[in-house]
Amino acid sequence: MATRLLPLELIDKAIGSKVWVLMRGSKEVVGILRGFDDYVNLVLDEAVEYSQDPNEKDKFIKTELNTEILLNGNQIAILVPGGEGPPPDSIAESFS
Repeated sequence: MATRLLPLELIDKAIGSKVWVLMRGSKEVVGILRGFDDYVNLVLDEAVEYSQDPNEKDKFIKTELNTEILLNGNQIAILVPGGEGPPPDSIAESFS
């Protein structure tokens, strides 16, 4: 039988590594997980935001945030430890 891993334990194991966060709506964020709390509010470093291009629904706009950010746990739909974000061929524009 597989060992049981609780959700907060999985997030704790991901501290210091890259995570891909899919938010409610159409935004996605990739960054290095620095911390979290019991409400799954996340602190990310070296964050990059991907938002849906309004002109091409299958493309994303990439924005490098260049700062630490706090994501509200209520807005997080999926967290992928080790995730790299959307495929590179789906990036329409890039901003720094």
